[in-house]
Amino acid sequence: MGVTGKARTEIRGGYVRAQLVIAPGYVDSPVVENADVFVAFSAPAYRKFYDLCRGKILYDPEMVTEARTDAPERHVAVPATQLSKERFGKELFANMIMLGALTRLSGMDYEAMKQAMLEIIPRFHEQNLAALEAGHTLAALTPA
Repeated sequence: MGVTGKARTEIRGGYVRAQLVIAPGYVDSPVVENADVFVAFSAPAYRKFYDLCRGKILYDPEMVTEARTDAPERHVAVPATQLSKERFGKELFANMIMLGALTRLSGMDYEAMKQAMLEIIPRFHEQNLAALEAGHTLAALTPA
């Protein structure tokens, strides 16, 4: 299995673009030109990268308030920021909620994702696990 990725801050006050490639074999480039899944946490990123995704588009409706209407079957609203504030009293765990939703929609191994998260993130394990579970179990989600 090959995994590679890269992240880049585009502009101050704008967005961060992170790309991750997961494949059964060797991955020779971290550059994504036709994404299977796109996660948007900001309106500028949604507008800029929408056309680079051919599959599902997960977006936080608190951050992306104007989703395009030309492909409603591809759009999945994940209220990650709202849920994070309601359940944890702050926005800090919105990314883990979105990761849980992404894990379910893309058919990734949930147990492996939990283990990786525990190994990589140094703090807030209990809250991160709860947030991951909250996203993974959202009623509106169906596997892609």
